[in-house]
Amino acid sequence: MSLTGLFLISFLFVHLIGNLQLLANDGGESFNTYAYFMTQNPLIKTISYGLYFFIVLHAIQGLMIAATNRSAKGYKYSKKTKENASWSSKNMAMLGILVLAFLCIHMGDFWFKMKFGSLPMKSYAGFDAEVTDLFGRVMIAFQEWYIVLIYLIGLLALYFHLSHGFQSAFQTLGLNHKKYTPIIKGVGTLYSLVVSIGFAIIPLYIYINSL
Repeated sequence: MSLTGLFLISFLFVHLIGNLQLLANDGGESFNTYAYFMTQNPLIKTISYGLYFFIVLHAIQGLMIAATNRSAKGYKYSKKTKENASWSSKNMAMLGILVLAFLCIHMGDFWFKMKFGSLPMKSYAGFDAEVTDLFGRVMIAFQEWYIVLIYLIGLLALYFHLSHGFQSAFQTLGLNHKKYTPIIKGVGTLYSLVVSIGFAIIPLYIYINSL
């Protein structure tokens, strides 16, 4: 659970850097050519399949842990542990389900339509191949207030899920020390804020500029 979580945490930062190209004032050229590279490069495609596998595996592991915790709910040690736990740690299963639902919406609206839909193609000077205009689809989606709201709710759930999951992953791997654990928690909180706010800026910026 911790290893798959850390892999997905690392992916989020890389994904954010790529998606921030949506904010470039170039009519979508940077983002569309980046998306083309990510879908055509053999190494990236192989990593993507691994990513999908780890997402499913992480979700299954999370549900199994939640079921185990629920079955142990009546024991005294479980109750004692829960008393000192944070809100995020008490609700990781619910937060994980919200994040998974958000991910399904996100992939359905963009990844699925890019792979199996009929998005228009664009050509750019100095770029040999035609590329899918995923930028145009993102612009259309984030002009709708309810889609932006769904994303903000999903990113809020992601923040709480990450803020506990980051520290918990290191603890599970045995990196738990009274001197270093507070530092790991601080880094985890900062990372969760940066990633969640970074993703949130994109739909908010596009929606505000469309008014």
